[in-house]
Formats: sequence, structure tokens, C-alpha cells
Amino acid sequence: MHRPFRGSEVSRTQYARSGALRMAYELRGTMHRRRPWLVLIQGMGLDRLGWEPVLRKLRRHFRLVLVDNRGFGRSDRPPGSFAVADMVGDIVAVLDAAGIRRAHVLGASLGGLVAQELAITHPERVDGLVLACTTPGWPFAYPMPAASMRLIAATRRMTAEAARRRHTENALSARTVQHHPELVNRLLELQGFRPADPGVLSAQAAAGARYAGRLRQRRIQARTLVLHGGADTVVDPRNGKLLADRIPGARLVTFPKLGHLLFWEDADGFAEAVASFLLAADLPGPSRHLSVPSLSRSGRSRHRSPGRRRRPSRPAPPT
Repeated sequence: MHRPFRGSEVSRTQYARSGALRMAYELRGTMHRRRPWLVLIQGMGLDRLGWEPVLRKLRRHFRLVLVDNRGFGRSDRPPGSFAVADMVGDIVAVLDAAGIRRAHVLGASLGGLVAQELAITHPERVDGLVLACTTPGWPFAYPMPAASMRLIAATRRMTAEAARRRHTENALSARTVQHHPELVNRLLELQGFRPADPGVLSAQAAAGARYAGRLRQRRIQARTLVLHGGADTVVDPRNGKLLADRIPGARLVTFPKLGHLLFWEDADGFAEAVASFLLAADLPGPSRHLSVPSLSRSGRSRHRSPGRRRRPSRPAPPT
């Protein structure tokens, strides 16, 4: 049974000042001083509660920094549009307020854009880097899959409740929606607990759409792991390989049957892949593609390394 969303997280909320905005964040596991820090940056439409499935396992290995992106959760709402660079400034402000000089960083979807930009522009703040279900940004990335484009076009004809359900289902694999409908209900419950402001959602989408990687990922110095679901219909899974190829020494792990929110669909496998990579002093072998052994409940590995694919030259979608 899931815990309700009210309770102790409210009392643990702290605030950092990023320009005119107050950024809400939470520190967990601070008593374990020997454990490294891990910053978690969520994607579009979710606040720090969106990490719920993986928190218990990650907390066994790391001290966690959970951030509410601007306009979400308990962070202040920005007055207008913003860019990924502004969100990077928010993360730096949180690290400064918490007195954290350097940390591992995990970003998912839009949060993955923030995490990679943080590693590019503030390399001294990033130790290990994990980029999940994200894209390298335009002009060299695969566009949003057709299924999501059709859903976005159809959204204007739906009620708000129906649209929220359809987009939630689209963020999971069809197999997960069929066999684990409770995950859809839980995500809808989470979104209903602290509803997103439509204006901020639009601003997030615009920030993701405008993000230009321009091959600058080649500057990333941090040890990097790229994670992607092979059944992701929000961000084309081939973008995972583009990122891994572009970042020096990066490793790629794919979860073949999982969708965009792979950390909800296989929380244990996702957390194990993150912890195994970040805690490894030195990964063996010359391969840029890593398959971290992690078994699903059925006993079969959900991880594989993809083969070579043609590089695209089209703009990337919002994440």
C-alpha cells in the first residue's frame, strides 16, 4: 500500500534563492556522512514526489537532494518563459544553499537536459552523471515519436481529466498499462495532489523544445551513464545512443520493454543500474555500451545494448 502524499515531507522542505524565485528542495539521508550526494532532477509535469518508486533503494547508497523544478511543487512560479539554463541556475542555487560543493546528478527527461547542461557549464559541481529518457537537443536529435505527436494534436478535443490520463498512459509502455494499471492510477493521484499550472507546463515544454545541445555534450567531463526505455513513445529511444556516443566514455543501458517513465515501471532495476554505475570506482572493459545485470520479477534481464543506428539531422522535440 502506498503512503499518502501528506505528512513529513512538508516539514523537511527547505528553500534556496535563485534570482527572484524560492526553490524548494529536500535533503534525505544527511546523517550518513560517508555516502555521496545524489541530486535528482525531475522532468516535465512532475515535482520531487515523482521519484517516489526509487527513493528507498537509492537512499541506501546516497544522500539525496530532491528538487522541485521552478513552478512545481513548493517552488515559486516564474512570471513568464524560461530556459534550461535558468533551471541549471536553480540547481546551482540549491547546491550552494545546502553547502554541497560537488555531487552526482541524475536527470530524467527535461531534467536530463538540465543535468547535461549543468555538467557542460559547471563541470566542477558534477561528479557522476546519469541521463535518463532524454535527448541531446537540436539540431542533431531524433524528433518526438508519431504517437505522442498525434496525442498532443488530439488533446485539445479532450476533457482535462481524459487528457491527463491519456498522457500518463503514453508515458508508460503499453505492456505496463495493460498489466499494471495501478501505476497509471498512482501517477494520476500524484499529479492531482499538487496539480501543475498549465502556464508552467507550457513554459517547460517550450524550454525543452528550445534546448540546443549543438554537440556540446563532447565537453562533459563527468563519468556518464545514459538510461532509456526501448518502448519510450515520448522521447525516441535512439536519442539514448546519440547521447552515449557524443559524451566521452559514456555508457548506455536500455530497458527494452519499458516506456518513458522507466523508473516507475522497473524501479528496482533502474535504481540498481544507477547505484551500480555511480558507486563503481572503475568500470571494466573498453565498450562504451554497458549492460548492468538486473532481473525483473519474471527473472529475465530487461537490459540490453542497442546496435548501431543512422544519425539524424532533425530538430529535437520538447521533453
